[in-house]
Amino acid sequence: MDAPDGRGILFPERLPTFTRVPAPESLHGLVRWCWLPRWDLPAGVVSRQEVLPFPASNLVVEPGGVRLHGPSTRASHRDLTGSGWAVGLLLRPAAWTSLPGGPAAVRDTSVPLDEPDLLATVTAAMAAGADDEAVAVATGWANERLAPPDEGGLLADAFEDLVAGDRDVVRVDQAAERLGLTVRAVQRLARRYIGVAPLAVIRRYRLQEAAQRLREDPSVTIAAVAAGLGYADQAHLSADFRQVLGLAPRDYRRAAGAATSRGASKTP
Repeated sequence: MDAPDGRGILFPERLPTFTRVPAPESLHGLVRWCWLPRWDLPAGVVSRQEVLPFPASNLVVEPGGVRLHGPSTRASHRDLTGSGWAVGLLLRPAAWTSLPGGPAAVRDTSVPLDEPDLLATVTAAMAAGADDEAVAVATGWANERLAPPDEGGLLADAFEDLVAGDRDVVRVDQAAERLGLTVRAVQRLARRYIGVAPLAVIRRYRLQEAAQRLREDPSVTIAAVAAGLGYADQAHLSADFRQVLGLAPRDYRRAAGAATSRGASKTP
C-alpha cells in the first residue's frame, strides 16, 4: 500500500506529533491507515486542530474509551489542551460489512463501542511510549473483528479509489461509467458503505486537493486550481469552499500562510 498522504490537514504547522501508518496487507480493503497524534502542551495553551476529513469513518481509541466516528459533511476542529493521545483507524467503505448499523446513522457524530480489552491494551502501549505496539494492537483487533469485504464493499472501495486517485472525475456519471455501473448503483453503494452521497465524496477529495495546492503553492491562482480540479470556474470552487470550510479560498490561503510564517519563526 502506498504511503499515506497529507490531504485533509488544513494547518499542518499546528499539529502535535502526528503519524499516519499504512495498514498491513492483511487489512487491504478494510483499513487505509492507522493515525496517531500525541500532544503535551504548556498550561493555558490551546492548540486548535482543523481538518477537512476524508469522506470515511474512523475507529478511535482514546483514554476515555473507544468510539466509532461516522463520515463528516464539513470541516471540523478540536481544541487540544494539556497532554493526550489517540490511536485511530481510517476505515475503508467495505469495513461496514461487519460494523453495527450503517455509516449514515453516525454521519457527523460518533457512538461508543464496548471494547474494554482494546482500550486497556492500547492505553498501556501508549503509556509506555510504544506507538508501534499500539498500532499492532489496533490493527490486530481489526483483523479479528472485521470480516473480509463483500462484493458491494469491494465496489464501494473501487469507487473511493477512483475518486481519490483521478482528479478528472468530477461527476457521478463519470465514476459510474469507469466502474461499469449505473449512476443509481453508485448512489446505493455510497449510501450503504460510505454514508454520504457520491457527489459529496467527489467534492470532498477535490476540496482536499484544492486546499493542499493553495497552501503549498503560493504562485498558483485560485482560478487555476479550480480549472485543474474540474470546476466550471473559480466561483464554483469558492462556493464549495465556503459551504464546507466556512471561508473563501483566498482567506484560507492567507490563514495557512500566516500559520506557516509563525511556525518558521519558532524554528531555531
